[in-house]
Amino acid sequence: MTTTEPIEQTVYAHEHAPRLPLAERVPEFHRAMIRLETAAAKDIDPTLYHLIKLRASQINRCAFCVDMHSKDMLAEGESIERIVQLAAWEESRHFYTERELAALALTEAVTVLTDGFVPDEVYERAAAHFDETELARVIAAIVTINAWNRIGVTTRMTPGHYTPRSA
Repeated sequence: MTTTEPIEQTVYAHEHAPRLPLAERVPEFHRAMIRLETAAAKDIDPTLYHLIKLRASQINRCAFCVDMHSKDMLAEGESIERIVQLAAWEESRHFYTERELAALALTEAVTVLTDGFVPDEVYERAAAHFDETELARVIAAIVTINAWNRIGVTTRMTPGHYTPRSA
């Protein structure tokens, strides 16, 4: 006779509820943010755009956006290594191109303004890899994701329920 041991189930922490449905309360603002996102994404390399969005979201600890952008990147064929290593990109430089590294450094400098400015060397490095229009688009992408992160963190948007359109 065999004894069947009960299968132990993993019990996860309680999922928090969002604080405020911002899009419902101020739909004109949400529509404006969507337009801003559309403008920021125009004519920028999609891979670079996703790296910027995920890295800023990691820095800002926006769990909803980390979930969303990781899933979008996977759905679009990005490698697991590049997604996982992004949190430690300075120690994992070999996973990224020089252009991507310059954009990631600029993303960090714009996102974390602890010194009150973007250092000249970071800006100059980015300017060496992008023409002025491309650089303006990179800056627009960084500014836009930072705005989304602040919405997500403040309203406590709940991660884990996003499904990419291309999935």
